[in-house]
Amino acid sequence: MIDIKLIRTNPDLVRENIKKKFQDKKLPLVDEVITLDEKIRVLKAESDELRAKRNKASQAIGQLMREKKIEEANKIKQEVALNNQKIAENDAVEAQLSERIKEIMMTIPNIIDPSVPVGKDDSENVEIERFLEPKTPSFEVPYHLDIIEKLNGIDLDSARKVAGNGFYYLMGDIARLHSAVLTYARDFMIDKGFTYCIPPYMIRSNVVTGVMSFDEMDAMMYKIEGEDLYLIGTSEHSMIGKFIDTFLDKDKLPYTLTSYSPCFRKEKGAHGIEERGIYRIHQFEKQEMIVVCEPTDSKTWFEKMWKMSVELFTSMEIPVRTLECCSGDLADLKVKSIDIEAWSPRQQKYFEVCSCSNLGDAQARRLGIRIKGENGNYFAHTLNNTVVAPPRMLIALLENHLNEDGSVNIPKVLRPYMGMKEKIEVKK
Repeated sequence: MIDIKLIRTNPDLVRENIKKKFQDKKLPLVDEVITLDEKIRVLKAESDELRAKRNKASQAIGQLMREKKIEEANKIKQEVALNNQKIAENDAVEAQLSERIKEIMMTIPNIIDPSVPVGKDDSENVEIERFLEPKTPSFEVPYHLDIIEKLNGIDLDSARKVAGNGFYYLMGDIARLHSAVLTYARDFMIDKGFTYCIPPYMIRSNVVTGVMSFDEMDAMMYKIEGEDLYLIGTSEHSMIGKFIDTFLDKDKLPYTLTSYSPCFRKEKGAHGIEERGIYRIHQFEKQEMIVVCEPTDSKTWFEKMWKMSVELFTSMEIPVRTLECCSGDLADLKVKSIDIEAWSPRQQKYFEVCSCSNLGDAQARRLGIRIKGENGNYFAHTLNNTVVAPPRMLIALLENHLNEDGSVNIPKVLRPYMGMKEKIEVKK
């Protein structure tokens, strides 16, 4: 959510930003905010004038009562009563207009960084850099589900009976590999100086609307029936929510946290074959990183965070590339975002495994996360990045370490978490 002062002082900048995000239908909202804001200021001025008259009248009433001029005092009391009624009416209208402004401000997109390329959707994202040479095996790489089934690592049929489509049972060495990736990622982030955290897996609606846009909320979140609670779609939601309505001490910044959680997502719509299996599911586990910092430090942290993801993936010998997300691919709260994509030997192309985002003060403004400053308080900046989400990570890992006989080599960094096993063999 942007500062309303920006709309007052530079509405053209806000309009241009909306155009860059190809959301022209929102352009009239800027004029509506300006009109409503002007009405509120008129009401405030009128109410302030009425309160001043009331204070002056109260003094006059006291003087008249002391002078036993009861009739004159009662006449002024009637005027005061009318003033109070008008003030109450103004306050009610002001509250209504303020609520409408808040609704609009929650939908106007954040101001994107000048470096963000302008484009309509993810097809216009810009490749930045590649890390490790992509592999092209001499044999045909099967679909990831076939790889896992050959290793007796998944049971989809039972999961469908228990929970429906979009769920699975991971079994045996594949389940162990899944846990190994998460544990390695946790230790990797701890070694980077991040504090490990296991957050709540449910959050209240005020936290949901504080961390994400309404469109994202509708597409992602599961609501608990009869409760003001939602299942988290990522631990970023509850981790940023941890700081709601707080004043942060400058000396304790930045807060660097890495969190583990299950994640729950609706994943609406039909998907092609490459997004079936374990690619796009309703429940998965994830290691996340978040940073809450000084506004002047967020760009530096943004660079550090996506580089950590690259280092993590390359340490598991998985080739990756980085993509700069274009304006139309950015969620409304984001200032800048970089996706990390892993190489798929089967598809001979990259696919998304991580997304690193700088949200500026948008989440902090919604949630009331402020820093105590020497010259006044101000909003913090928040950032988040996927460390690993094993379903997609497993696909990348299995495809890139697959042998022709169907066995899978275990990267050296994961072996301590796999009982020092070097390979997952095909079960006979």
